[in-house]
Amino acid sequence: MNKKVTLIVATLAVALAAWYFLIYDNESGESGGYQLATLSRGDVENTVSATGVLSPVTTVEVGTQVSGTLAAVFVDFNDTVKAGQILAVLDTVLLHASVIESEATLDRTAAQLRQAESDYARGKELYEQKLIAESEFLPYEVSLKTQEANYKSAQAAMLRAEQNLDYAVIRAPINGIVISRAVEAGQTVAASLSTPTLFTIAQDLGRMEILAEVDESDIGEIREGQEVRFEVAAYSDREFSGKVKQVRLQPQTISNVVTYTAVVEAENPDGVLLPGMTATVDFVTDKRTDVLLVPAKALRFQPSAEQLAEFREKVRERFAERRGGEPNDSTSGQGLRRPGGFGGQGAGGQGFSGDRSMGGGSFGMVWYLDSLGQLAGAPLRTGLSDGVNTEVVGSRILEEGMEIIVGANSGASSSSEQQRGMMGGPGGFRGPPPGF
Repeated sequence: MNKKVTLIVATLAVALAAWYFLIYDNESGESGGYQLATLSRGDVENTVSATGVLSPVTTVEVGTQVSGTLAAVFVDFNDTVKAGQILAVLDTVLLHASVIESEATLDRTAAQLRQAESDYARGKELYEQKLIAESEFLPYEVSLKTQEANYKSAQAAMLRAEQNLDYAVIRAPINGIVISRAVEAGQTVAASLSTPTLFTIAQDLGRMEILAEVDESDIGEIREGQEVRFEVAAYSDREFSGKVKQVRLQPQTISNVVTYTAVVEAENPDGVLLPGMTATVDFVTDKRTDVLLVPAKALRFQPSAEQLAEFREKVRERFAERRGGEPNDSTSGQGLRRPGGFGGQGAGGQGFSGDRSMGGGSFGMVWYLDSLGQLAGAPLRTGLSDGVNTEVVGSRILEEGMEIIVGANSGASSSSEQQRGMMGGPGGFRGPPPGF
């Protein structure tokens, strides 16, 4: 009885162990010493990366055209202002004095002008009656013209003084937000040589732009209207989007590196993007949606020399069966060196084993296990690649849900054998199965 119980327990233990290893093997994506991946559909895209700084689309620097001491400042950082709103006021004592002085000068020149007009009228009457000579009449005419000029000059000085007094009240030129305030009340500003900047106003922080510096080797792929994705350090878990507004033709050379500025517009409805933030930008230069994708490392996988030799033998046998004869070198050579297919040397003079899909429209080969668990190859034409996944443009074998080999477990094939296969050496794959 004890022996029967022991036998049952041992049987259950063996079954449990077998079940565990079977489940573990399937969950780890490994079979027969290979690492497997399931083909799926998805999106793939090529991008060009750059960095830039966020800034408002429209920014106005507010200064002053007159010198003086700031009597009061009415706004602070982040204040919302409207066009015409008073931002600050300069001390106006001296400016008022200048206006009063200009008024006095204008009144004096106006009186002098009236006297000159009266003298001119009297002299003209005497000259017309020929009571005085022309030389005596000429000073009256010169005096009148001089006083008229003095009056106009006094009017201009009066206008200048009044305008300077008006400039003492500094107003917002646009609706927006104060993002910079460079002065305090009591500070003296001098506008004699250049206009000092007192405030910076951003018109609308709901729309931002990025001035991205793109390397000269990538600028040829950037176009107006192109889709852009970017991230900022403050929100590393969030991705923002925008579009290329302009590609500026003016180059910049820094440390012998030539870059061009691409202006990117982005919406900022919730106001989380702030001026001055550094953005990491990805320009989407090409994109494919809902296509069959193969992992790029599956294209780089290469079986051992022995496995490749076995696979080639199967190809020769299958080719011979189609022709109704025995496999031989000439028959296999025709199948494996088919013009226009995967001849022993592909584009660039290399064996067909690496992933050359970055250029689009290249050929590739991936490996899988057939229904008998034996190694089999699937030729394909590759398209767009992002370095992780590659688009499958055409294949008679590959389909969604199919499992392919992306790597081998330790000991499944030696690195030296893989290297010989990748270099097109002995045992390397020389061509596709016939009919591809």
